[in-house]
Amino acid sequence: MYVIITYDVSEKRVGKVCRKLKEYLTWTQNSVFEGEVSKTQLLKCLAELERIIISNEDSVYFYEVNNPRHIKKRVMGVEKSFEELFL
Repeated sequence: MYVIITYDVSEKRVGKVCRKLKEYLTWTQNSVFEGEVSKTQLLKCLAELERIIISNEDSVYFYEVNNPRHIKKRVMGVEKSFEELFL
C-alpha cells in the first residue's frame, strides 16, 4: 500500500521520529514521508512511533492510499530530494 505520514512532535522527539520513518519510507519534505509499505510494515512502524511520541503532546497523521495511480502530486517551488541533501 502507498502511505503518506506527516508529524508534528516536540523538538525533543523530532530526530527520533524522523529516523524511525526513514527506515520505512522516503522523506519528501520537512515532517512528511511517503512510499510503498506492506500492511505489516505499516503496523510495525506505527507501533514503534507510538513508543516514541507522547500522545497528549504530539501528533502523527497517516494517509493510506488504496490506488496511488489516482494521486496527482504537484509541487510549487523547489521539490526537495532526500538524496541531494547528503550527496
